[in-house]
Amino acid sequence: MKKSFTLLELVFVVVIIGVLSVIIIPSTRSDNLREAAIQVVSHIRYTQHLAMIDDKLDTKDSNWYKNRWQIQFANTVGSANSWSYMIYSDSLGGSTGTPDVKEHAKNPMNPAKFLTGGYSAGNIAYNDSMGRDTAELNLGKKYSIMDVDFSAGCEIASNRQRIFFDYLGRPFYGGPHLQTKPYHNGTNVKKLNSDCKILLCTHSSCISASSNEKITIVIEPETGYTYIDG
Repeated sequence: MKKSFTLLELVFVVVIIGVLSVIIIPSTRSDNLREAAIQVVSHIRYTQHLAMIDDKLDTKDSNWYKNRWQIQFANTVGSANSWSYMIYSDSLGGSTGTPDVKEHAKNPMNPAKFLTGGYSAGNIAYNDSMGRDTAELNLGKKYSIMDVDFSAGCEIASNRQRIFFDYLGRPFYGGPHLQTKPYHNGTNVKKLNSDCKILLCTHSSCISASSNEKITIVIEPETGYTYIDG
């Protein structure tokens, strides 16, 4: 006698598939955010590492402190209008606040590439014709990140947010090129005095993003310890 599924058994299978889809699909979406956050955390730590092993102190250069290693997040034409970031030291031809090609850190996994996901102003663009960009640093293209928001702990009114470090690994925010003293704590450049929170969001605005559309990265003051909150 051949066995076959009853209608009730088929209904149970459909219900189970439906339950699994409800569980798995949101998990897949959140993984995209978490993978992006894990990558950003690792690169913030790498920026700190570069700053600590490459002390920019130069007694012959009165503006040496403007050359510190930084990680900059931006949304520009050169990044295909997607949120992207780059790691560089603004040390060639004067500190302009805009990275030159040779100022970028090299990708330690592939020295033929630089740690940038694309930037405008005559720089390495996303999908560079010479293959010099690191595509995954373009958070919008790789992880569907639509907004990057810095909290009041490290916010400068701009779509070009930066974190940089001194030789002790202490974190600052703002642009090093705007500093007037090695530890200037003025309007445009500040040493972190409270947690800096960076939100990555798959919503067009982090302000209106729901909890499953955003993830928070925290940078602690003084130590620069960086981690994912939650």
